Amino acid sequence: MKLLKLFGAAAGAVLTAIAVAPARAQSVTDFYKGNTVTIIIGSSAGGGFDLYGRLIGRHMSKHLPGSPNVVASNMPGAGSIRLAQHIYNVAPRDGTIIGAIFSGSIMDHLIGTREKKLEYDPTKFTYIGSANSEAYACVTRKDAKAQSFTDALNMEVILGASADGGSTSDFPNVLRNVLGAKFKIVSGYPGTNEISLAIESGEVQGACGYAWSTMQSRRRHWLSDNLVNVIVQEVPSPHPGMTKMGVPTAQQLAKTDEQRAILNLFYSQLKFGRPYVTAPAVPEDRVAALRKAFVDTLNDPELLKETDKFQIEVDILEGAAMQKLIADLYSTPADIVAKTRAALFSK
Repeated sequence: MKLLKLFGAAAGAVLTAIAVAPARAQSVTDFYKGNTVTIIIGSSAGGGFDLYGRLIGRHMSKHLPGSPNVVASNMPGAGSIRLAQHIYNVAPRDGTIIGAIFSGSIMDHLIGTREKKLEYDPTKFTYIGSANSEAYACVTRKDAKAQSFTDALNMEVILGASADGGSTSDFPNVLRNVLGAKFKIVSGYPGTNEISLAIESGEVQGACGYAWSTMQSRRRHWLSDNLVNVIVQEVPSPHPGMTKMGVPTAQQLAKTDEQRAILNLFYSQLKFGRPYVTAPAVPEDRVAALRKAFVDTLNDPELLKETDKFQIEVDILEGAAMQKLIADLYSTPADIVAKTRAALFSK
C-alpha cells in the first residue's frame, strides 16, 4: 500500500511538472497572441497626452510579437498620480498594461511634497520609453496686460492649471517662487484641453507648463493667427522654434547660479516629456518586447505620416536609457533637491 501511495505521489508530481512546464516556457509571442494590451492615458481626452497615447495605440499591435489587440483608455486625476499608483499597485505585472504618465509624477518623489502619501516608487517602474523630449512654454492672451515675462514680474497674470503634479500647476509655481513672477494660478481644470478653452473664452489670461507639441498640434492657430504671446521657454535646453521667435529660456532670466541650478534640475524631467511605463517585475522578455515595439512603433512610416498631419514631434528616449536617467536624477545632491522642492511648493 505504501509503495502504491509513493508511486501515486511521484506520478502526480511528474504530471504537475508536465502541466506547469509549458506555462513557464511560454514564449512572448504565445503570451501576446490573442491577448489585449491596454495603454492607459493619465489625462483627460482631447489633450496632447491623449493624442500621443492613442496614436501609439493605433500602430503598436503590428510591432508586438503575436500582434495583440491594443486599446487606449483614460484615467485622469492628480496630475496622473492616480494612474501611477494604479500601475504600481493594482495593474497586473504581466506586460499587458502600459501607463502614459506625466513626467511630474515621476519626479514627485524626488522634488515633490512629503505632505501627501505617494504609494509608488518611480525608480521601480519598468520604463518602456518616452515619445519625445518635451518643451514647455508660458503663454498669455494677446489682450492680456502682461505681454512679456518682464511684464509678469510687475503685474498679476491669471493662469489656468490642472491639479498639483501637473505641468500647468507646477511649472508656473516654480517661476513664481524662483524668478518672482506674479502668477495667480487657478487650478482644477481636468486637462490641457479644458485649460485651452478657458484661455480662448477669456476665463483665464494664459497658462504655463503648456506643451509646445500640444500647441503645434491642437492649438496651432494660436501662433498662426497671432492670438497668444509666448513669454518664456520652460526647457532643459533652448528649443529651436521658440528661440527663433526670440523667446528667452527661464534659465536666461535667472539672476544667480543657484536659481539656474534649481531650474536645471526641475526642467530635467522634460528630457522624458511623454513617459510610458509598466509595472515593476514584469518578465524581462516581455519588457524587451515592449521596449522594442515602442521604438519600432514611433519609427513606423504610417505613424510618422500622422505626426506630420498633427504637427507633433517624435524624439524617442529608449526604455533602458530612461531607466538609467531616472536612477541618475534620484542621485542628485540633497541640497539642490531641497532647494528645488522649496521652490516648487513655497506659497
